[in-house]
Amino acid sequence: MITLHCFGPMFGLPEASPYVTKTEVQLKLLGLPYGKERGRPDQSPKGQLPFIDEEGERIADSHFIREHLEKKHGKDLDAGLDARQRAEAWAIERMLENQLAAASGYARWLIPENFAKGPARFVDGAPEELRPKLREELLARVRENYRAIGIARHSDEEIVELGARSLSALSALLGGKPYLFGDRPAGVDATAFAVMAGILTPFFDSPLRRRAEGFSNLVAYTARLMREFYPEHPWEVPPPARPGA
Repeated sequence: MITLHCFGPMFGLPEASPYVTKTEVQLKLLGLPYGKERGRPDQSPKGQLPFIDEEGERIADSHFIREHLEKKHGKDLDAGLDARQRAEAWAIERMLENQLAAASGYARWLIPENFAKGPARFVDGAPEELRPKLREELLARVRENYRAIGIARHSDEEIVELGARSLSALSALLGGKPYLFGDRPAGVDATAFAVMAGILTPFFDSPLRRRAEGFSNLVAYTARLMREFYPEHPWEVPPPARPGA
């Protein structure tokens, strides 16, 4: 039995972390039975969620979880893609995880109003007198991480423009198709859905979310995949906005 260690539902999403969402959707696409348990980063081999436990073996990081599952169970999330499409899927995934997810995370963590009602609540289980200091320390660590990867070195306007460029590229790649590579989902659709849901959740307001709402095909894609993979989860589809640019 596979156990997926996760954060749990939060922020108007079925899972707080897009990387947990990605892994869970890929488990569903692979047709593998699994259970879920709330986990802590310090329980993970790499100090992060998600990680899975399968027959006593713990594997961390969504990419390496996918590799493990495909190899162990003889399955291929990209079955039907040719060599060029597989290369394109990898390039799309890197754009999503290394750039667009960082811009989304910046909006969640480093816009003060979003942090206060969102990630700041991660320490609510601590004694009340310790919470302010724990929140300060948590925010400082995350800010330093975002500075290290480069996104926090830019102005707010520059970050939104970088994110919007990735949104525009993803919208062009999707076009009018149901999934990124046609009529059936590939592994990268799990990533795209997870990142887009994290941006579009009504729980957080941000300039990036408002730009994302301008791409009608991405809004519809996210809503459709939410119904497909999390039919029990209520999802508010944003009203039509101006075309993305």
